[in-house]
Amino acid sequence: MTVDTSLLGSPDERANSRNALIAGFLGWTLDAFDYFILTYVLAQVGADFHRSIVDMAETITVSLMVRPIGALIFGLMADRYGRRLPLMLDILFYSIFEVLSGLARTYRTFFILRLLYGIAMGGEWGVGASLAMESVPAKWRGILSGLLQEGYALGNLLAAIAFWRIFPHWGWRPMFFIGGLPALLVLFIRAKVKESEAWKAEAAARASWREYLKAVVGNWKRFVYLVLLISVLAFMSHGTQDLYPTFLEHERQFSTQTTAIINAISMVGAIIGGLLVGLYSDRYGRRRAMVTSALLALLIIPAWVFAPTTAWIVVGAFGMQFMVQGAWGVVPAHTNELSPGALRGFFPGFAYQLGVLIAAGSATVEAVLTRHFTYAQAMGGFAAVSFVLGTVVILAGPEAHRVRFGKAS
Repeated sequence: MTVDTSLLGSPDERANSRNALIAGFLGWTLDAFDYFILTYVLAQVGADFHRSIVDMAETITVSLMVRPIGALIFGLMADRYGRRLPLMLDILFYSIFEVLSGLARTYRTFFILRLLYGIAMGGEWGVGASLAMESVPAKWRGILSGLLQEGYALGNLLAAIAFWRIFPHWGWRPMFFIGGLPALLVLFIRAKVKESEAWKAEAAARASWREYLKAVVGNWKRFVYLVLLISVLAFMSHGTQDLYPTFLEHERQFSTQTTAIINAISMVGAIIGGLLVGLYSDRYGRRRAMVTSALLALLIIPAWVFAPTTAWIVVGAFGMQFMVQGAWGVVPAHTNELSPGALRGFFPGFAYQLGVLIAAGSATVEAVLTRHFTYAQAMGGFAAVSFVLGTVVILAGPEAHRVRFGKAS
């Protein structure tokens, strides 16, 4: 069996596709690493600041709530001035605020820094995803979408490793200092990544802000659907991840090391799920792949939080994130395919972050529910509702499987 490399473009085009995907993948990976660091040390940071778990969960919530601001700013820049510059600026900003979070001496300062970090974090996904999805072959968009999106899971995995290896020896602050490393990615993007040809091809559609805003208004129904889609997926993701380390430590009484290992295993499941479900979506469609993942995740809930043995908890954690992040792996391809070409820098990213905003209170809601129920009951019930809603919303929406980007879009 031979592969027709002409379908993948010239050697230079293939190299740029690879570099654009690497840039988007690493940008999202390191962004997620910076975000998940706090979920692992929530109780410890709270103890230093003399604050409760609920108070600390609010710093997670606020970072999610302000992400649409970053998506709006950097998304508009990406449609107007290209994908590369906004992506570089965004990565630089979130790296700076992450390091400063590790230097905070009061809860108030920490809260403000997490707010600013959330704004910077909000711009990365949309710009990075549009650059990557516009640069890779349509035939492989699903599996490469899964690879891109699971940078989020890899970031969580790296945070788990940092929690395991760094926190026991040096505490929580150095974990945030490591979060400044993504700034080095800016050098790679500047040197190796070219501007998106699809962005250049849509120049006429954004000739003026007037025409651009007209296109936004003309596609408002599609935008509302994308927001709704992302919101139910965000409930699924944050509802199964943000308080899971706390559940393992406080309710199951696992050690720091065991908690980190279980979460690391779950993130391996997430990465594999993102790739395989993404590949499945290339062949059978985006909606079918996402719905299948949501329904199977619903069946895994008993093993995920109610299992009586550690072995079954590990199996449940792996299976849960395989399915949840498997559904998410389709999102970069699906949302970019559903977005008008001239709005692709702004549309997916802003919809993504508004959806996250709607689901921003997931950790806080679950934390409040644990005052009346066990962690397992609170998280299991929250996840079940999320999976059912997700199935309904995905089935009700449109699909533009493998639509061509650029002049032919």
